[in-house]
Amino acid sequence: MITSSAVRLWIGAAGYCTHPEFLTLRGGSLRAVSFPAGFACIQHPQHGYILFDTGYSARFFEETATLPQSLYRYITPVIYQEENSVISQLEQQGIMTDQIKYVILSHFHGDHIAGAKDFPQATFIYLSESYQAVKDLSSIRAVKAGFLAGLLPDDLTERSRVLHRSDSQPLTSLLYSHLVHDVSRDNDLITQEFPWKTGYDILGDGSLIAIELSGHAEGMIGLLVSTAIDDYLLCADTVWSSIAFTENRPPHFLAGMIMSDRQQYRLNLQKLRQLHLSSPSIRIVPSHCKQALQQWGGRWL
Repeated sequence: MITSSAVRLWIGAAGYCTHPEFLTLRGGSLRAVSFPAGFACIQHPQHGYILFDTGYSARFFEETATLPQSLYRYITPVIYQEENSVISQLEQQGIMTDQIKYVILSHFHGDHIAGAKDFPQATFIYLSESYQAVKDLSSIRAVKAGFLAGLLPDDLTERSRVLHRSDSQPLTSLLYSHLVHDVSRDNDLITQEFPWKTGYDILGDGSLIAIELSGHAEGMIGLLVSTAIDDYLLCADTVWSSIAFTENRPPHFLAGMIMSDRQQYRLNLQKLRQLHLSSPSIRIVPSHCKQALQQWGGRWL
């Protein structure tokens, strides 16, 4: 581990959607493939349970029952059963909804926020620009941006701890300030090769560090998580699958229609590939990657 406050990490998925593979991966097939709606539960020794995104919930179908919101689920077909919900999976681990202290939202697309109302006592954490980019959109523009306002609790702003770009800190100093010198592990996170230079120390102990990964969505954040054994980067929708950065296969140009910034997307994809090549000990977890879910999902890490 790189910090003195190692956490436990549980990776799951609440439902999935389908897309033609070629849209998400250069050289992909025309066939539709499934993309899990990933989330993560983090157990911190002092702060308790924390969620990173929520995946789908039954509310997604309620919010997309009529036009124009129904365009969302026609363009992106969703497969979901109630036993797939984040709350059902948490209960199977013996975790009740009122035990979730924080819900970190990577961005505000429907497949990441659909379960937000299930945690009425949690504090929400997200980058200001992420919410500002979508909160005042008209119905049609909101659908194009993948945002369904009805999925959010009415008191979201009152229960939010908002991150601001002006609050970001140099990543090396954040990591060094909490570093535990462990000669049995490479400290890849603190080398000059780490592609992102600033971050947000969510809990003040270096255990959860948010990194801005804008491009897919404005203000999107990923999360550096340090367990007792390994370091993980939950990279949200920086890519749809691990193949994109391991084989350097960006999405089809048509996928850029739903991106907030194509140039930023390409830049962060290349940074992700750089991290993969220079720091192989860091486990990169895209939210919609079946391979990552199969490799690390469904158990405490």
